[in-house]
Order: sequence, then C-alpha cells, then structure tokens
Amino acid sequence: MWHLKLCAVLMVCLLLLLGQVEGNPISELSPVKRRPRRMTPFWRSVSLRPIGASCRDESECITRLCRKRRCSLSVAQE
Repeated sequence: MWHLKLCAVLMVCLLLLLGQVEGNPISELSPVKRRPRRMTPFWRSVSLRPIGASCRDESECITRLCRKRRCSLSVAQE
C-alpha cells in the first residue's frame, strides 16, 4: 500500500517539475545582454587595479587604460 502512495507522490512531483521546465522557454534568437556592474563610489575606488594587473575594460584600472588585457600607464602607440 505504501508503494502506491510513494509512486503517486513521485508522479505528482515529476508532473510539477515538468510544468516548471516547460513554463518559460529560452529564446535562442535573442542576443545575450550583459548588464554593466553597478558599484558605489567607495567600492569602485577600492576595487581599482594597479598598473600591470589583468583587466577586461578601462573601468577596472586605476589609470583607466586597459591595453592587451593589462592595466597600462600610457596609451599604446598604434
């Protein structure tokens, strides 16, 4: 008897889980939008990286110059 109750509970959980998965499909056509980080001025100044540290963009470096994924002191000559 308890086997039937266990099977019934598992079936209900499975149906609820499938309903959650199919409820909100992800569109592959929409481009991924990256939201810029928002920091307070205090954390922005504390988190700035020194010259020579790795970086992804200018906002991470103390000099505001990110060249070849490194915080730079001067603008690269091209």
